[in-house]
Formats: sequence, structure tokens, C-alpha cells
Amino acid sequence: MRLKVVSVLSAVALMAACSSTPDQESTATGGGTQTTAQQTEVESQTQPMGPAAGTVEDFMVNVGDRVFFAFDSSALDARAQSLLQAQAAWLRSYPSVTITVEGHCDERGTREYNLALGDRRASAVKDYLVALGVAPGRVATVSFGKERPVALGHNDAAWSQNRRAVSTLAGVGS
Repeated sequence: MRLKVVSVLSAVALMAACSSTPDQESTATGGGTQTTAQQTEVESQTQPMGPAAGTVEDFMVNVGDRVFFAFDSSALDARAQSLLQAQAAWLRSYPSVTITVEGHCDERGTREYNLALGDRRASAVKDYLVALGVAPGRVATVSFGKERPVALGHNDAAWSQNRRAVSTLAGVGS
């Protein structure tokens, strides 16, 4: 009987000694490997989340490249101003980047009228960016009028998407 008791106690002691987790062993001995949770934390610290800073993708994802206008207008509304404030901050962070602001219009109106309106829209964006501290030499403008629609259709939904100014970057990685 005594042999059975000793055997059971030995088995329990052996099991207790083997029941530590890798995390406990690592902490207790100062060695071992990292657990999956620790590896994930380290990997997330070393691997960038999202696009690399200062790239076109960073600008597109974290800032935005376009503002929209009301019919027959080149006035910047509050939403456009907010986005342009973010663009200006991004551009100030990356002083080697230059930008071209493209002015676009919907299909209504003559070609000449829309080229002029697109120019006013692009200039309004440039003037606002310059007022926010972006050097004027870093911002070029071009008007495409109604020649490059992003939405096809002859309705308000399509027209509202085409009344825009798009900021395209140069001197930056992709």
C-alpha cells in the first residue's frame, strides 16, 4: 500500500513539474521562445500597418485627393476646406513633394466655359493650400473641363462626382 501512495505522489509531483506554460518557463528562466501573443505584438511593432508614410497611397488613404463643388461654382465648402487642411498638413510634412491640382466639370456647358470653370476650381484649391502654408511653387494647376469624367451618366449623381478638383502628387514614392 505504501508503494502505491509513493507512486501516486511521485506521479503528481512529476505532472506538476511539467505543467508550466512556455510563457512561465520563459519568464522563470529568462530564455525560451516568445508566445504567439508576444510574437504578434513584436511583429506589429516592426511591420507597418497600412501604406508607408509619405507615399501616394499614404496620401490617398489617410488624407484624400479630391474635393467636390456645387453646380457652376468654384467656392470651397466646409467639407472641401477640411480636406484641404489635411492635404496642406501632409504636404508640409513632405516638402519635396509637388502637387498638380486638376480642375474638372460635369458635361453641361460648352467646352470653353467648362475649361474656364475647371481652371477656377483648380486655382481655388491652390490658393487655399498656399494660404495654409504650402509654397506656391509646389502647386501647379490644370483644367480638364468636362473632358475627363469619372462618372458617366446624364443625372445629378454623375454630375456631382464630376464637379471636382483632384490633387495628383509628383516627387513621391508609390
